[in-house]
Amino acid sequence: MIAELFDRNLRWAAGRARVDPEYFRRLASQQGPDYLWVGCSDSRVPANEIVGLDPGELFVHRNVANLAPPQDANFLSVLQFALEILKVRHIIVCGHYGCGGVRAVLSGQRHGLIDHWLQPVACLCRRDAAELDGILDFDARVNLVCERNVLAQVESLADNPFVRDAWGRGQALSIHGWIYSIQDGLLRDLETSIETVADATGRSSAAPKVMRGRPRRGRAE
Repeated sequence: MIAELFDRNLRWAAGRARVDPEYFRRLASQQGPDYLWVGCSDSRVPANEIVGLDPGELFVHRNVANLAPPQDANFLSVLQFALEILKVRHIIVCGHYGCGGVRAVLSGQRHGLIDHWLQPVACLCRRDAAELDGILDFDARVNLVCERNVLAQVESLADNPFVRDAWGRGQALSIHGWIYSIQDGLLRDLETSIETVADATGRSSAAPKVMRGRPRRGRAE
């Protein structure tokens, strides 16, 4: 089974070189992405593929439930590198409907270490408990929390010292909240972009309204 992956790699590399002989030469020459993608570890959400970008065009960080925790050294290292070395212009927090991490929180069951990682989602659910309890359809409840979680991570990023420092030195930087549907392969823009400190200042911590984002067409400039 493992050997098959190496065989697939050989076929993939040969195919790439056959279609574009300069592909690997270009790829090796530099990494200059304009985007940092903060997404979920779910294997059904391949970041580069769903936005149609090649490797090298999208700097990717993935974890369970697409969190942007200010205490996580792994995430902070990625964020600092993206902002200070790569000079990315856009940070995209992308969740997905039906997220397993969100389901785990809403199930009310213990799952071990992952419960600690998912504490931000659990806090969000406690904050909105009255509203969530009124949603009888479990999948609909999960999907609402998936959206709310994206919005919470966007706001967290807007308060992150590395992001604030980037804005303070005049760096062009926008933070966006998107969500992906595995059912149809489309991204939805949750219309929560933050581009400046002024945008971030005064944002309410109250629960946002239900948002079923529209499919996004085109790219952010």
